[in-house]
Amino acid sequence: EPILVIMGNPPYSGISANKNAWTEQLLKTDVDGAQSYYTVDGKPLGEKKVWLQDDYVKFLRFAQWKIHKAGKGIVAMITNHAYLDNPTFRGMRQSLMKTFDEIYILDLHGNSLKKETAPDGSRDENVFDIRQGVAIALFIKYSREKGVVVKHADCYGTRNKKYNFLTTNNIKEVNYQEIQAEKPYYFFIPRDTRNIQLYQTWPPINEIMPINVTGIVTARDHLAINIDKDELLRNIRFFQDRTIDDETVKVGLGLSENYAWKITPQRKEFQKIDDLDSFVKLIAYRPFDNRYIFYQSNIVFRMRNEVMRHMLNENIGLVTVRQVKTGDQWHHCLISNSITESCFVSNRTSEIGYTFPLFLYPDTENIDLFSQLQIKKQPNISKQIQTKINKYLVPNPSPEEILNYIYAILYSNFYRVIYFELLKIDFPRVPFTAKYHLFTEIGKFGKQLIDLHLLKSPELDQPTVKYQGQGEDHTIGRPGYNEDEQRVYINKTHYFEGVAPE
Repeated sequence: EPILVIMGNPPYSGISANKNAWTEQLLKTDVDGAQSYYTVDGKPLGEKKVWLQDDYVKFLRFAQWKIHKAGKGIVAMITNHAYLDNPTFRGMRQSLMKTFDEIYILDLHGNSLKKETAPDGSRDENVFDIRQGVAIALFIKYSREKGVVVKHADCYGTRNKKYNFLTTNNIKEVNYQEIQAEKPYYFFIPRDTRNIQLYQTWPPINEIMPINVTGIVTARDHLAINIDKDELLRNIRFFQDRTIDDETVKVGLGLSENYAWKITPQRKEFQKIDDLDSFVKLIAYRPFDNRYIFYQSNIVFRMRNEVMRHMLNENIGLVTVRQVKTGDQWHHCLISNSITESCFVSNRTSEIGYTFPLFLYPDTENIDLFSQLQIKKQPNISKQIQTKINKYLVPNPSPEEILNYIYAILYSNFYRVIYFELLKIDFPRVPFTAKYHLFTEIGKFGKQLIDLHLLKSPELDQPTVKYQGQGEDHTIGRPGYNEDEQRVYINKTHYFEGVAPE
C-alpha cells in the first residue's frame, strides 16, 4: 500500500526571499482543513514580530498540507529547533497537533547562539557547521484519527557522539518522553507549567504598560557610542570632515558597509548637520554602565524614536525581556532613566531588552489634531489596569507607586523561582493585590531597589566595599571570590574587599 513520505533538510532563513501569494495563503489561512500558523485557539497571535516566514517553516507547512490532502502519511525532517518552544510558533505547533496523530521530536541542540551546553556542563556541538540548534521531527498521520501524542527526547554532546547515537538507534530505541502540549503555548519540549493556570490570570507587563519598544541598535557601537563625550564628538567630526576621503574614514573608524548603509552617501547627508552637541544623549548601555550616544539616524541603525523619545525627557523606564534562552535563573529586569541599548539587560541575541517608559510626552515635532490634545505627560499605564487598581486601592496609587510595586514583584526571589519556567517564555506577568497596606509595603521595597539601581540611593554614600591592591595592573583577569577574606579579586594583585557572601 503506498504511503506518502516527505523528508528532508530544508533551508533555514529567518528573512526569507521565497515569498509568493500561494505560500502566504498557506501560512496565514486555514487551507483544506489545516489550521493557519498565524492563529491559535481561533484567535490571531497578536504578535508584533513573528518568525513564521522562515524557509523551513514554509517547507513544513507545505508538507503538512500534502499529508492533510492525502489523508495519511509521514513527514520526517531535520530543521531549526526554534519552533519547539518559541511563543510566536504556538499557532504552528497547535496546527501540527491538529493534523498529525503522533509527533516525535529528537532535539539535537548544538545552539551556539544560546551557548548551549550538555546538562553535566560538558561541550555541546552542532551536527552541522551552523550556529543554530537543530531537531529531527517525525510527524505521523493515520487514515483514522487516534488523538495526538507528542513525544520528546534530547541528544547532547559532541558531534561524533551525536552521529554515533543516530546511526546506532531507531525510533523505538530512543527514550522518548511523552509530554502534554497544552494551551496556551503547546510546547514541544518538557516544561514545568503546573502554575500556569494561576499565572495566566495575571496581566503581562506589555498589557500593563502598553507603549514599549526594543532597545536601540547602532550596528556600529564604536562610532556611535563612547564612555567619553569628547572622544565621541572627535570621532563624529572625523566622520564628517570633508577634507578626509571615504577610505581613510572607513579604515580610521573601523567601519563596515552593508546593503542599507554605505559610507559615501551617509557622509554626504551627515555633512549637512551643524549642531553636533544637540545629538549627544545619555544611554543605558549595560548594567550600571551609562555612556554617550550620537543619537542620529545616519549613525544609529535602529533609533526606536517613536518610544525612546519619551526617555529623552525626565522619565524612568522598566527594561525586561520577552524570552530567556539559557540559564537556570530569571534575573532579566532593570530600571533606566535614559534611552537604552538593546543589550542593556542581556547581550544574548535572543534576549533583547524591551523598554517600558513610565510617562509619555506630547510629540512636539509632529503636531497634529490628536497630539494637540495632549499638553502634558501621561502615564503609560493601561486605562483598564488603572481602573481596576483604583477600584480596590484607596487612596489611588500614583504611576510611580505602581511601578515601584511591579519592580519589587519582579525582584521577588519567590516569584522568580516558582514561575521560572513561565518567565522564560514570555513577558513577565504581575499579580496585583487588593490590600492597600500590602501594596504600599511591597512598593517601598521597589522604590528602594529603583533608587539603588539608578545609583541615587543615599545608602550608596557610605560604601562598605573598597578597591585595594599593589602595583599598576588594573586589568580584569580571571575574577574570583575568597569567602574567608571577603574579597573579590580581579587579578592576582588587585581586589575589592568587604564583600559579604550574599
